[in-house]
Parts: sequence; C-alpha cells; structure tokens
Amino acid sequence: MKIAIYPGSFDPITLGHMDIIRRAAECFDKVCVCVMVNCDKKNPMFTPQERLEMIRSAVAELPNVEAELWTGLLANYTQDRGSHILVKGVRNATDFDQEYQMAAINKGVCPGLETVFLPASAAYQHFSSTMVREMIRYGQPLERYVPEAVIEALRRRESADEK
Repeated sequence: MKIAIYPGSFDPITLGHMDIIRRAAECFDKVCVCVMVNCDKKNPMFTPQERLEMIRSAVAELPNVEAELWTGLLANYTQDRGSHILVKGVRNATDFDQEYQMAAINKGVCPGLETVFLPASAAYQHFSSTMVREMIRYGQPLERYVPEAVIEALRRRESADEK
C-alpha cells in the first residue's frame, strides 16, 4: 500500500490545500494529512485541535484520506505511518525553493523519504492561509477560499464570542 503524508500547519485549511489532497488521493492508496505545529508561526488563528477538526470535516467525503495531529519530527511521523512519501503543494518558485530545501533536510534525517511536489492548480495559485487569515480579520466573504468546515468553525466561534 502506498501511503503519502501531506504535512502542514493548515491555519486554516484552504481550497488550495483541498485541491492538493484530492489530487494526492487519486495517486496514492492512502493520504495522511498531518497537522503540524509550526513553532516559527506566531499567534496562530486556530488551535491545532480546531485545525484538525476542520480538516477531518473537509476530507470526510474522501475515503482514503485521514487527518492527524503531530507535534514531533515529520520524519518520525512518516516512519510511524509506514510511509516514505511526502506530498507538498507548490504555488510558485519561492514555494519550490523553500520546499526543495525541506525535502533535502527530510531526506538527510530519513534517507528513504521522498518528496513529491504537486503544482498548485491555476485557480488556487494565489491562495495561502495567511491571505485567508487576513480576509477573516477584515470580515471578507470566504466561500471561494476555504471549505465549508472553516466557515462553520468561524460561525461557531462568533456565536461563542457573542455569549
């Protein structure tokens, strides 16, 4: 069984992420979406558990996709899951350069680990979680950028804040 790992902070998950997940699910027997805690990203909008719940809701219709939270080293996660394949989405040359460096580091830590790069679909090349967080802060419509699970989580948050 070919198991691919799709890691990220997903703060929040976007339709661009979902596009990569769907495409990876067509290529591999199983895709594990690994919600990572990125210590370099200060002040996340959503807790790791909230991100995990949004992703699980968003991928519920994909039978060969699951999501988990991981706070350790990504190479260890891949080994624990019996995988040697990472899937990374790239939107542009800057993403590629950064992800290529990470692929080399991961391969140094775990020599059998391969990274597969999927280029972003044209409709999602301008998407990023950072852009979505800004849109959330300024109350902009989100339907074209995030799965319904994110919008529902924001509605729940707003309802809780109003109480």
